[in-house]
Amino acid sequence: MLMNSDRRTNLRNLLLLGLLIVAFGAAFYKVAQRPSDALFKLPVVEQKTGIAKIRNSPPEMRTHFASTQQNIATHAASLIELNDGRIRAFWFAGSREGAEDVEIHSAVFDPAKNLWGPEQSIANREDTQRTLLRYVKKLGNPVAQRAPDGTLWLFYVTVSLGGWAGSSITAMTSNDDGATWGPARRLITSPFINISTLIKGTPFMYDDGTMGLPVYHEFIGKFGELLRISSSGEIIDKQRLSSGKSTLQPVMLIKNPQQAQVLMRRSGSSPKRVIATTTDDAGQHWSPPAATALANPDAALSGVVLPDGRILVVLNNIEDGRYALSLVVSADNGDTWKTVYQLEEQNSQPTEPARYLQVAGELAKATEAGISDATGYAKSAQRNKCEGQTLRPGSGQACEFEFSYPYLIQTHSGDFQLVYTWNRSFIKHVQFTRTWLDQRMEKINDSPLH
Repeated sequence: MLMNSDRRTNLRNLLLLGLLIVAFGAAFYKVAQRPSDALFKLPVVEQKTGIAKIRNSPPEMRTHFASTQQNIATHAASLIELNDGRIRAFWFAGSREGAEDVEIHSAVFDPAKNLWGPEQSIANREDTQRTLLRYVKKLGNPVAQRAPDGTLWLFYVTVSLGGWAGSSITAMTSNDDGATWGPARRLITSPFINISTLIKGTPFMYDDGTMGLPVYHEFIGKFGELLRISSSGEIIDKQRLSSGKSTLQPVMLIKNPQQAQVLMRRSGSSPKRVIATTTDDAGQHWSPPAATALANPDAALSGVVLPDGRILVVLNNIEDGRYALSLVVSADNGDTWKTVYQLEEQNSQPTEPARYLQVAGELAKATEAGISDATGYAKSAQRNKCEGQTLRPGSGQACEFEFSYPYLIQTHSGDFQLVYTWNRSFIKHVQFTRTWLDQRMEKINDSPLH
């Protein structure tokens, strides 16, 4: 018996030693194979039409619904500009978030016609698990980026075990701007279990043709990371942007080839503020994460850097709830912020169902001019935002408004395209010109936000 016990102990020690050798070997290999440094690539804006034409464009803001399906849960939209100037949107939709029937949907907006095309499913759980050769429990959060060779990459979250903390990233590519897609493949972001990597922020490019993908981790800790991906889809570097258990969904704001700021969603504990970190050497080193002046109710945000250096951000600039969505700007690298436009603002208190239906219907008609009967839109919102809510014990059901998960881009023309979740039921689209933004910024109050 003693001999068998000693043998088991020796085998266990050998196994632990082997795992340590593998770990040290992987770490040494990562250091030895670390790619050469690369600078950030600035977005190409105002190249096709010219600055003069943009400044003479009319000050317009238009709104639409990008999604059309009713009585489902819809969330986490993103955008990318196509080669012909149209805009393709992606989001996930199904009976509820995390359900097995959730699919990745897409539609295309034509700015010249001011019209969205039909909504289509481009990825589902069954097809994804068949091509990955592994069980897939649920899908979520799609974002896209164009590689230097013109290939469109779509990255989305897949979960095989547990909740979102068990996520990994799956990718598909398209050579025809998303009309058709190749088979799914799983990115290897960790040498061991390869779980708990999620995406939400806008991808970007380095000047050597590699792609940058802001990601975040949710297993045990919650923190932001930055992946650097080759044009063939291999992870060639990973950096930590924060630590601990309170930061998610980093958004990369590139100011010049060397300088960038990352804004992150604050999760959990106070202060309920957006968290920021900065770099002055193209991401080789990052400042300690610190709270900004922007409120954050544990919700995603999005932003872009304007050609003049100002930072434009869309977020729920409140400490609790997601009933208000603001467009804000900073001219001093994020030290102070001013409200440019209030995109959405509803009652912060739960609303009784009849009143909710009325208000949701009015909001739907205000969003899309062609809607004459908004009953379906209102009832879809009621389906997703009234369940489980009560005004107070014994008083009956109540409903809440939600405008969340913004995704903002500036196109080559200089116009801005924004999508966000509308009451967990539809994807709302807001389009505004640079002239409109300039006029709004001239009118904003001089006092900063508090």
